[in-house]
Amino acid sequence: MKKKIFALARVRVMLKASMAVAVAMAPALVLAAPSTTLNDVSIDSGDGGVRITLETSAPAKSSFFTLNKPHRVVIDFRDTTLAKGTRMPSGIGAVNAIRTGPRPNDGLRVVIELKSSASSRGEWRPAFADVGDRFVVAIGSKAFVAAAFATGSTGAQMASATAPATAPAVAPEVTTPKTVRPQHAPIDGNRDIVVAVDAGHGGQDPGAIGRNGTMEKNVVLAIARALASRIDSEPGMRAYLVRDDDFFVVLRDRMVRARNAKADIFVSVHADAIRDRSITGASVYVISERGASSEAARWLAERENAADLMGGVKLDDKDKSLASVLLDLSQTANISASMTAAERVLLSLDASVNVRKSKVQQAPLLVLKSPDIPSMLVETAYISNPGEESRLKSISHQTRLAEAIFSGVRGYFEVSPPPGTRFAQIRRSQLAGVLASPASP
Repeated sequence: MKKKIFALARVRVMLKASMAVAVAMAPALVLAAPSTTLNDVSIDSGDGGVRITLETSAPAKSSFFTLNKPHRVVIDFRDTTLAKGTRMPSGIGAVNAIRTGPRPNDGLRVVIELKSSASSRGEWRPAFADVGDRFVVAIGSKAFVAAAFATGSTGAQMASATAPATAPAVAPEVTTPKTVRPQHAPIDGNRDIVVAVDAGHGGQDPGAIGRNGTMEKNVVLAIARALASRIDSEPGMRAYLVRDDDFFVVLRDRMVRARNAKADIFVSVHADAIRDRSITGASVYVISERGASSEAARWLAERENAADLMGGVKLDDKDKSLASVLLDLSQTANISASMTAAERVLLSLDASVNVRKSKVQQAPLLVLKSPDIPSMLVETAYISNPGEESRLKSISHQTRLAEAIFSGVRGYFEVSPPPGTRFAQIRRSQLAGVLASPASP
């Protein structure tokens, strides 16, 4: 009994000691938080270039580098966060846009998107009136960049040789409408829209084969790669290739891969075949109600192992009736979004290539059965037709098809952007501009 009492006393002492250590460590944990904030970003143009000023609460370790295709200037700050309410200015001159994003280990990345290649340089400069610090970026001609960081030059001198050197130029304050957002709505962000591009067939599955031996798996992979390249060149969009080489992916795994990539839309690329070799033209498919119903039954039957719906809605902790309602709502909205996006792609294809079916088709295709990711299947042409088989092997035709599909997808997201994306920011700005513009007399 004495041993038990002694052991219990030791446990109590150890618990008290652990709590004391935790309390002692609390200040250190607070100090470990990011120590620098980016408080303001301004941009102005001068003779031959553009200057961007990043005002921070204190100096921070940073790295400066450039990227191509598209052209970008990137600054990574260590232990830095974006101050609440800080917004990026619109681009001017050589600058198309400025955006920010978090980095691992409490870092912050600032990306300056350029309209074309230009000389650039960035470094820390003393702040005016000894308030905070400034990381200044100069972009433009070599002469402009060199003059920007000449010994003794100030921010005002960089913008204009005639401006006073003792204080920065004061720009008029611009008031923009504030967006009122419900507490449950997604927070502002500028993430890329992710497009899952799925090249049909692959590996041991060649797909349809044309009269001259052209394999569907090869031409659709070429089109998918061209589409992904076009998507990646568009600011605010990023492609994910479900297969990027000649290998086979089972149909359900294609949906899983798109989900794991957090895709905002799924586009499957195919080239159809039919016995009548005179048939030509492209067509676009989305899931049918029957296909959606069968997938819903599968999800409800396997909901213990099913992934969460996009947006974090779980099914495995809901009773069957509620889970069925939630899944039905998700699928209904998803089919509507799929149809809207597919209609835009079909219109874009119709303006560029021959289209066989003027309306979006619906079918219970397994690859389109994701209940919460808008999905479409594009039959780019009939490989069974000798003329279309020949065109499908043409790089220029592959590029034309990819551009048409991309144009439709981008058009859909310009009108219906996912929350938290750069497209959503642009859409809000456009709507705010329309609301703020004076009425016609």
